[in-house]
Amino acid sequence: MWVFYLISLPLTLGMVVLTVKYFSGPDVPRYVFFTVGYTWFCSIAVIVLVPADIWTTIVGNGSGNAAISFFWSWSYWSTFLLTWLAVPLIQGYEDAGDFNMIERLKTSIHVNLIFYLIVGSIGLLGLILVITMHKDWLDGRGILGWAMACSNTFGLVTGAFLLGFGLSEIPRTIWRNADWTARHKFLSHKIAKTAVKLDDAHKELSNAIVVAQATSKQMTKRDPLRPCMDVIDNMLVQMFKEDPSFKPQGGQLGENDMDYDTDEKSMATLRRHLRAAREEYYRCKSEYLSYVTEALELEDTIKNYERRSMTGWKFISSFRMERTGKIGSFLDMAELVWRCILRKQLERILAVILGCMSVAILLAEATMLASGVDLSLFSLLIKYVGDQEVLVQVFAFVPLMYMCLCTYYSLFKVGRLMFYSLTPRQTSAVSLLMICSLVARYAPPISYNFLNLISLGKGKTTFFERVKFLSYVLST
Repeated sequence: MWVFYLISLPLTLGMVVLTVKYFSGPDVPRYVFFTVGYTWFCSIAVIVLVPADIWTTIVGNGSGNAAISFFWSWSYWSTFLLTWLAVPLIQGYEDAGDFNMIERLKTSIHVNLIFYLIVGSIGLLGLILVITMHKDWLDGRGILGWAMACSNTFGLVTGAFLLGFGLSEIPRTIWRNADWTARHKFLSHKIAKTAVKLDDAHKELSNAIVVAQATSKQMTKRDPLRPCMDVIDNMLVQMFKEDPSFKPQGGQLGENDMDYDTDEKSMATLRRHLRAAREEYYRCKSEYLSYVTEALELEDTIKNYERRSMTGWKFISSFRMERTGKIGSFLDMAELVWRCILRKQLERILAVILGCMSVAILLAEATMLASGVDLSLFSLLIKYVGDQEVLVQVFAFVPLMYMCLCTYYSLFKVGRLMFYSLTPRQTSAVSLLMICSLVARYAPPISYNFLNLISLGKGKTTFFERVKFLSYVLST
């Protein structure tokens, strides 16, 4: 068991750090970076613990159960406190436009209090109803179990829909991407759509800059709000210094745009609006350049495939000079074979494999409540290699990670339309915190769902099922 963790945990930590660095925007503070990284690591640790929990349950290892108990407590309660308390507080703080730490913290607490008062009122009504029906739940153990169940019910219910979408969409997307014609049409559509969004974002940022500059010009040096305006002016200076090529165009003043200098709160609104417009513009710009680059690379691939005989099976790129020397000629040939032949075939093979895995998961989900019948492929594989620790953990880890991938893929696709953005090197601190909160919220329900898909034998239940999820509720 420890060999598995000596390999998986360092890999998990490295993957989390690289992922956060890849998506983080240039203005993300370090404490947000570490908060997001720790939350993601704890969430994935919950998932990584499942194979070891399955193995210790099969062999009945007492010392292993003690270690599993400690790691479950650390990872589960870390994600619980982060997703419901720490991360929302930091997210509200980062989203606030106030000019000092105390005011930003007050704004964050105020926003979160409104949310938790609404949720708490609903939860209190439910708790009163439950206590009325079960008076023996008045002890702390029963209330704790009820709270844990409510926390994870959200993930179980919505996670089922997200998982179903991802199980079908991921294999289909990979299969479609292997078709160059279909992919080129898709990229052409996305480029045109993103170009419109980029133009709108440019106008919005230009308008915010014009408003800020006009507000600054009409404000005297003795104005009480001048220190706040100086902070905004410094933002503009820094913005133009980082991107000298940006030129405000189409910025116009509306009827109420000069009302920002009435008090400090209105100035905070102006600062928040300017920051949001800037983040949206650079996010759209990054997406647009990404789609254009991919489209040009795809056109290169198609041209090289059609002219492979004329070029001597050498890849000629329009982005760089041709490689020289014997090694350069070999690398050009290897690049053509990979990009024009092997990559397409491997994508199709991967799509078929993932499609088969999706069918196996759906079959296991559909027959989960069937008594006396075990049609779960993963359950059968684990039983078949029940005395081999490495194979048990691999056969548990691979499908569980695929279920997480499907759920989070759907979560990111849906969320990008409404709540947040996830763009390489341009994701804001607020979006990163929102994403890490949702990732942490879904990790335990996904693990519990997977454990329900496998049957370890009569009387054998994992530590997670007995203690850390619904056991408090089910035992009362």
